[in-house]
Amino acid sequence: MLAAVAAGFVFLGGDAGHGPRLPAPPQRAVAAADAPAGESDVPEASPATREERRFNRYDKDRDASITRDEYLAARRKAFAKLDVNGDGRLDFDEWAVKATAKFSAADRDKSGAMNAAEFATTAVRRKAPARAKCPPQPAPTDEG
Repeated sequence: MLAAVAAGFVFLGGDAGHGPRLPAPPQRAVAAADAPAGESDVPEASPATREERRFNRYDKDRDASITRDEYLAARRKAFAKLDVNGDGRLDFDEWAVKATAKFSAADRDKSGAMNAAEFATTAVRRKAPARAKCPPQPAPTDEG
């Protein structure tokens, strides 16, 4: 085993005249000290990039134009989900199905009316905006 370690040392360039040398890693073109504080090398997505992605979501056939049918496709899917009986028309109960289900779930005592505590459960819960995640930090120790 010692011979294998010695051979690896010689092979990887332990001495100047023996074995091939590994190339040096490439140098960064811009040193971190040259960049203004707070800026990173990775640019943020521009509004044009977001708009291009939005455009591409609608342009299903990728012909660089959005037809009326492509534009309305998302609305057709949403309508089809609401049109439970499939008759091509929405009656009030089909249109209000989410609100009806939400009311039924909130009305816990099934009285047909919500008190303040029951109504509070119907509040829309919005997701907090995503924040940059920090790498995990080691736990503090008592050693000083």
